[in-house]
Amino acid sequence: MRRVRAGETSLYEVIMRRYNQRLYRITRTILRDSHEAEDVIQEAYVRAYSHLDQFEGNAKFATWLTKIAVYEALGRLRKRKRQLGLAEQSGEEPDTTMPLKSSEPNPEERALGQEARALLEAAVDALPEHYRAVFVLRQIEYLSTAETAECLDLTEETVKVRLHRSREMLRNELYERAGAESSSAFQFLGPRCDAVVAGVMSRLRP
Repeated sequence: MRRVRAGETSLYEVIMRRYNQRLYRITRTILRDSHEAEDVIQEAYVRAYSHLDQFEGNAKFATWLTKIAVYEALGRLRKRKRQLGLAEQSGEEPDTTMPLKSSEPNPEERALGQEARALLEAAVDALPEHYRAVFVLRQIEYLSTAETAECLDLTEETVKVRLHRSREMLRNELYERAGAESSSAFQFLGPRCDAVVAGVMSRLRP
């Protein structure tokens, strides 16, 4: 980070590739839309880069970056809800196609080839919004209780309660069956990772 601050912008790519997976998982969890999550990741990286002077080093850079992505995702979610509310007030039929998940597996899920992983993703998607983020950061990204609390602006006790309740909401047998594969859920690799990195780097070049 010191070298990036000193002007070696190209090194920012290393940062992005290190944290793409985490940011995708948490933004995808909040928004439940893969394409919008990718947009949010790019915005979060650009915003973080433009405010590097505000990173004081009191917290981990990863935590600071994750908070930026969470705020951006929550902002998108609030905007979506406002638009949905306006559509309902105007008598228009709201567009609910984006949040809904098809019962048929998409090509990416089929490519994963593991039923347990797909079942876990579907089960996490079905959790209430404020439980999903805690579960993903604690159980899939393996953040500590303190780090999760910092990322989501919660108390550590609240994180513990929500994690406990989220586990209860997921069937015990499903959690036990898919737990071994949880670190592979919501993958963001290959071309998709490359596309986000290329998009951000093109915006950072003078």
